[in-house]
Amino acid sequence: MAYIQAVLFDFGKVLTLAPNQAAWSRMREIGRLSEAQLEERYWALRDDYDAGLFTGDVYWQRIASRELTTKELSALKTADVDLWTDMNMPILEWFAALHAAGFPTGILSNMPDAMAEGLCARFDWIGNFDHTIWSHALKIRKPDLAIYAEAIRGLNVPAANILFIDDKQENIEAGRAAGLQAILYSDHERFVQEMNSRGLGYLFHPFKARLAVL
Repeated sequence: MAYIQAVLFDFGKVLTLAPNQAAWSRMREIGRLSEAQLEERYWALRDDYDAGLFTGDVYWQRIASRELTTKELSALKTADVDLWTDMNMPILEWFAALHAAGFPTGILSNMPDAMAEGLCARFDWIGNFDHTIWSHALKIRKPDLAIYAEAIRGLNVPAANILFIDDKQENIEAGRAAGLQAILYSDHERFVQEMNSRGLGYLFHPFKARLAVL
């Protein structure tokens, strides 16, 4: 197995935890939607929104199926950011250690425009990643192999030497097809176990691992 020289992270449910239910409830209230309506419309339109086929304003107008005020649109987009910002601290602390050790890191996330803008405005640590891809900017999304090629190019590390972490099996399979080493993230304990079973536990000690690469 090739030695890992860079780590590529998904955002939602990897760098963050599961969606925040208080934010979800707030979206229901602002949009005047039932639970079933929000659940169906939010996800039915999400892939196209992530792919940059329409803006956040259009997305929420379609979900609400009515004319929203500027204040309502702003509140819905803010709540959508809040939905995905309960941080996964063990992963964030590991990222910080990788960054401090000089390990190249990246984000590869299916992410729409308003969400990416809101996250970058809220979290300055996102700027510490060496390369970041939000799907809306490229008009393609995982599991399209083209978006993986862009991530590999941006990190400037051979695909076989990049570890990719994502919470969806289809994205993991696509990452492997692109030549990446990839691990499915479901919870942190299982992730650590999988890393150790694959002989990748050295990455949890990034200063030593970086010296080995150099």
